[in-house]
Amino acid sequence: MSGEAFSGVRLDRISKVYGSETVVRDISLTIPQGEFFTLLGPSGSGKTTTLSMLAGFTLPSAGRIFIDGKDATQAPPRARGLGMVFQNYAIFPHLDVFGNVAFPLTVRKAPKPEIERRVAEALAMVKLTGFERRFARQLSGGQQQRVALARAIVGQPRVVLMDEPLGALDKNLRYHMQVEIKEISRRLGMTVVYVTHDQEEALTMSDRIAIMDRGRIAQMGPPRHVYERPDNAFVAKFLGEANLLRAQRRNGVLRGGADASYEVAANRPGLTEGLVFIRPEKVSLLPTGTTPAANHVSGTVRHTSFLGNVVRYEVALAGGENLLCDTTNASGTVLQQPGEPVLLGWQAADALLLEG
Repeated sequence: MSGEAFSGVRLDRISKVYGSETVVRDISLTIPQGEFFTLLGPSGSGKTTTLSMLAGFTLPSAGRIFIDGKDATQAPPRARGLGMVFQNYAIFPHLDVFGNVAFPLTVRKAPKPEIERRVAEALAMVKLTGFERRFARQLSGGQQQRVALARAIVGQPRVVLMDEPLGALDKNLRYHMQVEIKEISRRLGMTVVYVTHDQEEALTMSDRIAIMDRGRIAQMGPPRHVYERPDNAFVAKFLGEANLLRAQRRNGVLRGGADASYEVAANRPGLTEGLVFIRPEKVSLLPTGTTPAANHVSGTVRHTSFLGNVVRYEVALAGGENLLCDTTNASGTVLQQPGEPVLLGWQAADALLLEG
């Protein structure tokens, strides 16, 4: 695919080197117009550096960047036509809400009637109509975040970059803003490139997620796919809770600790040993006397954690490993207590064999 034929964002084998350290390694990806794309990863994985190169604040050591079909690799930030939202919001304290939101249009010397119309539209979109004359000190953290979002979209950019914009908000407000940002991006048809280390945030908001590890993309795809079908143990453990049980293939059968046998969705016969992956919510407590599931293990409850809508059990297995099991807090649920023996089971379709 040529850069000139693509509408959206394309990174072509970009890398960034600082001295002897390579922080981004040969990344290529395409983000079509209108997609909400998230770079997810731990600190030091290269996600913010990748966003900084896309914004023009950092020049790549190698590779090219295309925005709406044009090579923007060497273009300064102002010439890229991007909207940006940062974690610290960067609200100008000497300007009121109107002045902050109008700033990008003022710099471009847009006509006054156009500025007034666009600022009113942007503030209505983020539900801040009536706040035009307030200053940053008079706004809550959530309201400041909305001002930063309005300023990013007031110029109607086709691409908006967001770097941990919700990190300073409390959990309830963060979820509310996740929904609003996603809705606004859909309504305007914007391409959003979003950086976060929050797995739940990435799963909630994204059309696709790229999980980064040590400067590379470890896996990329729709949220449900990367969550339920991780390519490797790093992705499995980083994107939510994961059970990873050691297994070896003996006489064609996957065997675990205490000679447990496992069945998995993709058997990968070429692997003689590996890790059986299963999410905690796919593991069930089996009533005594029932016919065991395709995969079943016995153990003893170590910890019981009441998490509101979910009860999480940490179970010590006979082979020495621990297994997490999440059960719904349904009406009449009786909690298993530490020390109680339990039988756990899960379906082969929900399990994978990953390289150890």
